[in-house]
Amino acid sequence: MSLYRQYRPQTFADVIGQDHIVTTLEQATAQEKLAHAYLFAGSRGTGKTSVARILAKTIMVQNIRDEAVKKQIIKGVEEGSLVDLLEIDAASNTGVDNIRDLIEKIQFSPVVSSAKVYIIDEVHMLSKGAFNALLKTLEEPPPYAFFILATTELSKIPVTIQSRCQCFPFRQIRDEDIIRRLQYIADCEKITVEREALRAIARHAEGGMRDAIALLDQLRSLEKIAVADVQERIGSTGNEYIEDIFLAIDAKDAQSLMKTLKALEENGVPTDVFLRQLLSVVRRKLRDAIMEEKPSAYLIGIVDALLHAIRDIRSSPLPGLALESALLSICCAEKPGERLPLASAQEAQPKPAKEDVAEKKEKKTGEQIAKKDVTEKEEALLEEKEKEEKLGKAIVEAVELSLRNVQEQWPNVVAQAEPASVRMSLKDGHVQGIEGNTVIVTFGSAFHRDKVTEMEASRKVEQLMEKIFRRSLRLKCTIDESGTNGLHAEGGNVNLADAAAEIF
Repeated sequence: MSLYRQYRPQTFADVIGQDHIVTTLEQATAQEKLAHAYLFAGSRGTGKTSVARILAKTIMVQNIRDEAVKKQIIKGVEEGSLVDLLEIDAASNTGVDNIRDLIEKIQFSPVVSSAKVYIIDEVHMLSKGAFNALLKTLEEPPPYAFFILATTELSKIPVTIQSRCQCFPFRQIRDEDIIRRLQYIADCEKITVEREALRAIARHAEGGMRDAIALLDQLRSLEKIAVADVQERIGSTGNEYIEDIFLAIDAKDAQSLMKTLKALEENGVPTDVFLRQLLSVVRRKLRDAIMEEKPSAYLIGIVDALLHAIRDIRSSPLPGLALESALLSICCAEKPGERLPLASAQEAQPKPAKEDVAEKKEKKTGEQIAKKDVTEKEEALLEEKEKEEKLGKAIVEAVELSLRNVQEQWPNVVAQAEPASVRMSLKDGHVQGIEGNTVIVTFGSAFHRDKVTEMEASRKVEQLMEKIFRRSLRLKCTIDESGTNGLHAEGGNVNLADAAAEIF
């Protein structure tokens, strides 16, 4: 017997990596609040069918007092010989006639157990007519009938079916959980395996426990399983070339980059596999940069280029060319920000040094003192220009998008907003958070929120934010349900007298 069948979970306690589902089902069982239909959705090898069988055992032994009968039912479910449990592979039983046959059999009461359970695997393969035939029975089955549907493609399940089931999303299992399970199996089977080899197996399985155990089963005949043995059978993922790729990009060394890509191709590393590895590393670096509040435009540019490449290789006659083009465009770019799609073109331009701004300001001040005979109008114009230069300096320095920077620059946005009624309403707003390129502002009242969200007003505010933060931003306005809006600590809500003075 293969290892993945031998070590298939038989109880909820044996299920790995799906605690959110197991806990819910266990509590529903204990409280006798089981639903008549369940829908398990998730990628392959994450435990959908195993949990379905465990749930079936739980349902079928309810209200049975005889321990001998309970053991017989459980054994029948595990061996697949129980007449009250019907497992259907929808991939090979897609027609409406198959479902009608199932509906006819539902009318007969259970023979041995207290319920009849129907497990339909890969249910998304059913035809439209089969789904329609199943619909009414799924909504109002006999009290002893239960359905457990499993699918790897939830999007293909009609919403009418989903609405009649309790849906449970099965997550990809974490590498550490897979490694612990593999180590347990290796210890039980007396298999000698390196820890790094188990890690390589877990990474290759991409969150699927069944694939990981199957690969361990394939390698178990070796005297000792090493990392090289795993890579030899699954092929290299090119992980060892990633550091060289980054070094070449940082040094803008196109020749070294091409040498590394050539070695990658000569060693038969699949382009799509290597791209996924590269994206995983860049994603981790990007998260670290954001958490540490470091500049992230460089990494976002790399992510953008790699995402375009991974889409292009699907249709390219030379997949390697798409990867080469993406990496060379990053390597040869003059500025990392020029590949940043969410930024304006101004962000790619070099920023003036702080010393240069200070020198210009001193020069302007000196010229002001020298011109003693200027008119009052000219003095007012010079003062206005000096204010704009100060604001410009603040704008140049506020290029990094973070909650703190946005909150600090928000008064500049409010001060420049037009007309006065919109400016008044913006004073009632408070920057609550940032989601991607969207700035979330909460308001104390729906009146002020609606005033700002008017199409023209909202667009002007977004233009002001783009001018200040040097990137294209969206404005999202919400109501603070608590009523405080975070403004009391800063002096309260909008002053009505000041607001009237501004408008009139």
